[in-house]
Amino acid sequence: MSRPATAETGHPERFPAARNGALSPQMRDAYERDGYLILENYVDDGACDKLRERAGELVAAFDPTDVATIFSTKTQSHAADDYFQTSGDKIRCFFEEEAFGPNGQLRQDKALSINKIGHALHDLDPAFEGFSRTKSLSRTVSDLSLGDPRLLQSMYVFKQPRIGGEVTCHQDATFLYTEPSSVVGLWFALEDATLENGCLFALRGGHRLGLRSRFLRKGAALSMEILDDTSWDESTKVALEAPKGTLVVLHGLLPHLSGPNRSQHSRHAYTLHIIDGNCAYPAENWLQRNEALPLRGFQ
Repeated sequence: MSRPATAETGHPERFPAARNGALSPQMRDAYERDGYLILENYVDDGACDKLRERAGELVAAFDPTDVATIFSTKTQSHAADDYFQTSGDKIRCFFEEEAFGPNGQLRQDKALSINKIGHALHDLDPAFEGFSRTKSLSRTVSDLSLGDPRLLQSMYVFKQPRIGGEVTCHQDATFLYTEPSSVVGLWFALEDATLENGCLFALRGGHRLGLRSRFLRKGAALSMEILDDTSWDESTKVALEAPKGTLVVLHGLLPHLSGPNRSQHSRHAYTLHIIDGNCAYPAENWLQRNEALPLRGFQ
């Protein structure tokens, strides 16, 4: 049984995940209506913990001596860095916006300063590939009616305690555009995501409002092209709090965001973005991959 949304509380509808990843007609209806789908207990605690452990190992091995790219959805300063621009087929670490003090030194330990790791974990790291390519996940994506699902992008997001950065309201299709639009986000809560530590918010039903912008390559630069400058009505947002092990499925046109994390607790999450291989993926999209690492499905 699902727990339905209510007008009085604004709580989003939730469903217990099926063991084989199958989506019921009720689940698919909720996704089409709301633009998101919350599937609790999709991943067991052990799998979450193993992925967190592997992310910690990647950060420990990261040497920031020559590279200190800050990821910020507010300033988009990372867009000017070659380190970010060429990360579509690599594993790279990006710092929190508030990681550095006035003297240019980290305010806290490196392990507590990284914003995210991206963007090809699912293809280049065995632990992340194993987590990303399961029969249950393949079934879930298949039930979303993607004709030829391909795993395009992956990110490990730390949402660090005290300095975890805000993610402004956006649509995934802005950054991972296909013709026609096909991108789907798969967001896994590896720790409890709460109001206190920066859970996701979504504008319920906002996926029907159309694409507002595109993040494009123009020569050697990346820039945002505005298609519709209407402001998002964030008064309609609903909190997508998610217990550890939850999968939140996000429609590519759904406006969603998260606030900063000022709590003492991190909010680790892993995100996959899937596109339909039958759709055109333009060369001006910011994320491009070397031909030596072609897009693959779940096999």
